[in-house]
Amino acid sequence: MKKSRLSVVIVISSILLVSLPSFATFSITAVDTVTREVGSAGASCIAGSIILSDVHPNKGVIHTQASYLSANQTKARGFMNAGYTPQQIVDSVVKYDAQGNPAPRQYGVVDLTNNGRTAGYSGAGCTDYKGHILGKTYTIQGNILLGKKILDSMEVRFKRTNGTLADKLMAALQGAKVKGADTRCNIYNKSTISAFIRVAKPGDTNKFYLDINVQDTPNNKDPIDSLQKLYDKWLSTHVITTDPSSIKDLTILGRNYPNPFTRSTKIAYTLFKPLPVEIKIL
Repeated sequence: MKKSRLSVVIVISSILLVSLPSFATFSITAVDTVTREVGSAGASCIAGSIILSDVHPNKGVIHTQASYLSANQTKARGFMNAGYTPQQIVDSVVKYDAQGNPAPRQYGVVDLTNNGRTAGYSGAGCTDYKGHILGKTYTIQGNILLGKKILDSMEVRFKRTNGTLADKLMAALQGAKVKGADTRCNIYNKSTISAFIRVAKPGDTNKFYLDINVQDTPNNKDPIDSLQKLYDKWLSTHVITTDPSSIKDLTILGRNYPNPFTRSTKIAYTLFKPLPVEIKIL
């Protein structure tokens, strides 16, 4: 005779509040105002860091992290869909925090309006090191960090990397691949346990152009390394495309694959008008 299991769901004030500790330790939201791609990447010493990412094709990205509450993320999503600015979204979720206590929360919001707008929030109750960086088209935020240098390294890698928005997001994560970047993972001799990267094109709906998630990793594997391998494999099977009608003089050079290489490697590039091509490998 089979035994049945009784599942009980408790709903408070008609809203299911899901609270998870410290999602996520570091993350980046970003947009490309030329291609109108929007993207998101992050990592944490807790499995399933992708839960913090809320990507809105052709609009922007919201990250809700540190003492994550699903109700706050739902509120933020509604505010973006209603046309709020990033600062209005942050101000609203802080003011109307689902538990009336925004101090342990952290937010990063970016959108495509006016060539990029951003806003961030690191509550006083977040675990040190905590902080965020706001650029014109990106936000970088983190808590429980080894130090400010983790966020600074992510920003430098993002800004210095040539290529697509996805390339820049992946490079930003590599900038944080330091032992104990999330200090809870220092005992495992790696940066984090989970990592993700997502990029949506303007016409994406139920499925994003790029959506890779390393949900969990064993102690001897760094999820950013695992994510990089999956990203490199994804690159080898995808052609970079965009809307030529909105771009006049743009050339996109993709990363080579495999990398490193010995005898041969493949380099993808995209031209939006006929041009002579010369590629030099130094």
